Amino acid sequence: MNVLIASSEAVPFCKTGGLADVVGALPKELEKLKVNVSLILPLYRIIKREGLKKMDLSFTVPISDRTEEASIWKGKTGNNIPVYFIEKDKYYDRPELYQTAGGDYPDNAERFIFFSRAILEALKAINLKPDLIHCNDWQTAMVPIYLKTLYRVDPYFKKTSSLLTIHNLGYQGIFWHFDMHLTGLGWEYFTIEGIEFYGKINLLKGGMIFSDIINTVSRTYSKEIQTEKYGFGLDGVLRKRKADLYGIINGIDYDEWNPETDKSIPARYSLDNINGKALCKKTLQREMGLKERGSPLIGMITRLTSQKGLDILSESIEDLMQLDLQLLILGEGEERYHRTISDISERYPDKIGLKIGFDPILANKIYAGSDFFLMPSRYEPCGLGQLISLRYGTIPIVRKTGGLADTVKEFNPKSPHPLFTKGGQRGISGNGFLFEEYSAKALLKSVKKAVSLYQNKNMWKSLLHNAISSDFSWGASAKKYLSLYRKAIKMVGKRI
Repeated sequence: MNVLIASSEAVPFCKTGGLADVVGALPKELEKLKVNVSLILPLYRIIKREGLKKMDLSFTVPISDRTEEASIWKGKTGNNIPVYFIEKDKYYDRPELYQTAGGDYPDNAERFIFFSRAILEALKAINLKPDLIHCNDWQTAMVPIYLKTLYRVDPYFKKTSSLLTIHNLGYQGIFWHFDMHLTGLGWEYFTIEGIEFYGKINLLKGGMIFSDIINTVSRTYSKEIQTEKYGFGLDGVLRKRKADLYGIINGIDYDEWNPETDKSIPARYSLDNINGKALCKKTLQREMGLKERGSPLIGMITRLTSQKGLDILSESIEDLMQLDLQLLILGEGEERYHRTISDISERYPDKIGLKIGFDPILANKIYAGSDFFLMPSRYEPCGLGQLISLRYGTIPIVRKTGGLADTVKEFNPKSPHPLFTKGGQRGISGNGFLFEEYSAKALLKSVKKAVSLYQNKNMWKSLLHNAISSDFSWGASAKKYLSLYRKAIKMVGKRI
């Protein structure tokens, strides 16, 4: 099976969020399953050219009523997965991937419509014929549309199927209808059954309609987005395609996220020898200007937005400060939350450590040095933070939604569960704390429960065991993706 993964970002080349982590980690596991997998990305300014080779060819890409010439570079991941890069400086030689501090690039529609069509033209130029193109989010959602419209009669793609992964339905690629000419499609596709969405074009909607298979990044989220509450206006489209909609939880790369080998943290540790975690905590407290004390330390690495629960956190923060705990926050986002958290950290300098921005080294130190990891999200398609925190023995406190509901189970000291047993011994079920109602009151109650259990050292030891023993590596998820690839390929066979 030949699979091309098309994405607007992937580690280690370029990253703004969890999409890059997924696209960077999944191919390695697919290769273990004997899939011939390759990646294709835009060649952004941020991507280092060392180790890449410009291919001795160029090709043209139709866009609107003209064609643009593009080039291809080739490289490899650290695991020797082939990676192709579309070079077009007009679109991708910019300081950031999608936006600057002033907002989105105004020509994002053109940039990524071009990228989607360039993917198909590049495949013909390099003579790579995939059985399936695995697309990700709105930036590549035009690929499934093109396969069933402009390229439907192209013999080169006669047996090529598509799968579209929705990483976050909140981002859909919505642009004004005057950008329709960029697609090369006729106005017959600007309808409610096509890419029209309240008088605008919606690239993700079109990809959902035309792709062979759709999946989201957790089972619970795949159900949530079929409701009006979480569907962002597309719940009806998703219900129509319910038979072809699946949920596969993301994994994390356990080689990359490993407290036994992580050189960015002050001390290494493991389930069998947890002592190093205490040193990580003390070092983190000093670095963030907090007193070294035995109070539970709660970490947050997040975008400071309402989606991530900053509204209910802000509402509960004064009550949280009355508890015996310390809070660390790393992130950036909406200015109103910058001000709120900054103000309260100035009032409680011995209890709150704050860094506005993103620092990957500090992030690892927070995962390793915190006792708890807080994710009070309004919605969360999958979430990687809770998976990493479990790996580092940092107990998640999360709202029960999306991937958080699928990966964090309420700690129950009275209930044995085989999922969290090791060596034939009976274990205690659960690996974290959850609250369901989206409110400051529910968040505060869950934190109080977690802080209370922290004082019980025997229970705490069991909880740490469960957390670190939880397995969310990519192996099982990759097998599920392989199953979806096979379903999609069979669907093409029925069309021929």
